[in-house]
Formats: sequence, C-alpha cells, structure tokens
Amino acid sequence: MHTREEILAAFSRLLDVQDELREKCPWDHKQTNESLRPHTIEEVYELCDAIMSDDPKEIQKEMGDVMEHLVFYSIIAREKGLFDMGDVLTKEAEKLIFRHPHIYGSQTAANAEEVSQIWEQVKQKEKDGNKTVLSGVPSSLPSLIKAYRIQDKARNVGFDWDEREDVWKKVFEEIGELKAELEKGDKENSEKELGDVIFSIVNAARLYHLNPDTALEKTNRKFISRFGYIERKAREAGRDIKDLTLREMDELWEEAKKVKSEE
Repeated sequence: MHTREEILAAFSRLLDVQDELREKCPWDHKQTNESLRPHTIEEVYELCDAIMSDDPKEIQKEMGDVMEHLVFYSIIAREKGLFDMGDVLTKEAEKLIFRHPHIYGSQTAANAEEVSQIWEQVKQKEKDGNKTVLSGVPSSLPSLIKAYRIQDKARNVGFDWDEREDVWKKVFEEIGELKAELEKGDKENSEKELGDVIFSIVNAARLYHLNPDTALEKTNRKFISRFGYIERKAREAGRDIKDLTLREMDELWEEAKKVKSEE
C-alpha cells in the first residue's frame, strides 16, 4: 500500500497529465461537459460491472477512469473561472464534516439508521441544500434505484411502516389490482398497477435490508449464464437454438442450474 504522501503525489501526477492532454491532445482539447457526459455514464456503469464481478483489478482500473473524468470536469470548470479541483475537494470535506455532527459535533448516533436520519435532517438545514425531502433524488436515476432512494429518504423523516411484515398486505393488494386490470384488458391502467406492484416490492426489499437493484442484476447475470449454456449445448449438437423445443430448452436449463451449483 502507498503512503499518504505517495497517494498525493500520484493524484498530482494525474492532474499534470490531464492538464497536458487538455492542451496538446486534439480530442481532449475539444471536449465539453456535454460531450463528456455520456462517456462518464458509461465509465460509471463499467465500474459497477467490475464491483458486481468482485474483480479487484477491474475495480481499480474503472475507478481510475471515473477519477480521470472528475479531474477533466474540474479542468473545464477552471478554464471558465468557475472552480477547480481544490474547490471540489474542500467543499466535499466541509460537507462531510457538516453532515456528521455525531463525529464532529455534539450529536450522538448509536447505529447506521440513526446516522441516516441525522444525514437527512442536516441536509435540510444546509444553505444550498435540498428544498424538500425528495428533491435530492436525481430525476435521471434508473427507476428501480430511484424507487429505493425515494422510499429510503421518506423513511428517514419517519414516513414508514410500523412493522415491516405489514408491507406484504400492500404487495398482495397491488398484485390483485394488477391482475384485475389485466383481466379487463385495460393496458394503461395495467401499466400503472404494474408500477405499483414493483414499487411495493422495492419497499419490501428495503424493509428487509435487501437491495432490489443488486438482486435483479444478479438474476439478470444468472439468466444470461444459463441461457448461454443452452446456446452452447445447441451449437455442440449442431443445432440452432431456435430449432429446440421448449421441453428440450427446459431440460438444458435444469442442467445449467446443476452445473452452476456444482461450480
């Protein structure tokens, strides 16, 4: 591991390299916040993929790519006379200190839940803070993550179930309403009710300390792996997967489940 001095030197080197690229590289020179934004989103998702794969080398690599983008945005801001990386880091340190009065002030917090409640309360008091409890949830967040964050923020100000077991009545109620609309053939209302079902399941996941986005991504990866097994076995048999019967695919699916459980 590196010392604090070595880490600071490495960060300084990154700043120097990015400054030089901004000046001398034609691609870097023409970039704007708007042109970088889609690349940044891609880099963050690649970091998320590395984290889900629990691959330290890839996590390190993708963290570097995300860090490079943050440095790039600070350079663009500095050129406009708005702020620089020093302002970014100073502001963030000050914000963290302000939002942790149980560490840097007189408040106390016995557990993580109390810390979260303090965090939301303090954010409401910040000069540049959010005007409402839910205004701090980015509108561009993926819907599943946004639902979790909305519910979590509401919980931090006391809007939550008294007993988490009570949420299941709501989940089954929403499923019943969806089923009723589907039977009517009302697509618009069915879509609304489907949204309510998903929202209620996200709520249940939160109450049981499960992350629905992580859970769904693990299922996505599991499905991709098992379906890939079916495709591979079809190729090995000299057949196209489209020519397999549903029964044959089901049998290969069960094989895939056993293979993965034995690995």
